[in-house]
Amino acid sequence: MKPIASSELIINKRGAVYHLDLRPEELAPTILTVGDPDRVQEVSKHFDSIEVRRQHREFIAHTGQLGNKRITVLSTGIGPDNIDIVLNELDALANIDFTTRTIKPELSSLSIIRLGTSGSLQADIPVDAFVAGTHGLGMDNLLHFYRLEQNEEEQLLIQSFITQTQVHNKISLPYISSASPSLLKHFTQGYHAGITVTCPGFYGPQGRILRLGLSSPQFVDRLTEFSFGQHRISNFEMETSAIYGLSRLLGHQCLSLNAIVANRVNQTFSSDGQAAVEKLIVHSLEIIAGI
Repeated sequence: MKPIASSELIINKRGAVYHLDLRPEELAPTILTVGDPDRVQEVSKHFDSIEVRRQHREFIAHTGQLGNKRITVLSTGIGPDNIDIVLNELDALANIDFTTRTIKPELSSLSIIRLGTSGSLQADIPVDAFVAGTHGLGMDNLLHFYRLEQNEEEQLLIQSFITQTQVHNKISLPYISSASPSLLKHFTQGYHAGITVTCPGFYGPQGRILRLGLSSPQFVDRLTEFSFGQHRISNFEMETSAIYGLSRLLGHQCLSLNAIVANRVNQTFSSDGQAAVEKLIVHSLEIIAGI
């Protein structure tokens, strides 16, 4: 097998992958991703012990022990472009031999769970509630650079979504990928379920108007109104679809859990978003420790 060139897989002087600054032995098989670098310590403070602390740019990683489970919590920063870096480098740490620069003959599957914040698109999903994303629907273009094949249900969902929302190529060619059923089944009690839409921005792409007009002013309303069988769009944010799509392609298990800090239908915002996130962390860690 031909080694992967140094220009394609960048390994620094301490033998760590470039952006995340982690060595393979510093990564746990269960990974919690958070957008905000400051949120890493808000998760790891609940660990029984921490063995690794690394930081490079916006990527902070703590690896430690929670009960009998070894866990890495890692900040991704914001957006699908950062997720592209994070998911590819996590997979490299698990499935590429850094000495020979070759893919390992036996591949490992990581469990990757996002703990994030999000905006609700349904009146009955209030601020401070939790959402487990059944699917990640991407309004970004990241997965179009990869060979993502969608199953029959996902193809029907996308066709219905395009028809109902009248999305056109001027905005995006949407894609969709499902959460890991083996993870999702543990997060039902206390979590709303629905499709999580991932947007490539916070203002215009999420329908916010400050000084700039929007090309599709009714887009957010159409997201709220969308339905296909038992499926509806519960929330939107900026990372989930990239995590779901890349995890599927790389053979990892993934799930996105979000605390709702804004309800775009009722136009309300959490009075204490930090407390809502802390509750999400505590409740989710209790479940993760037992999986």
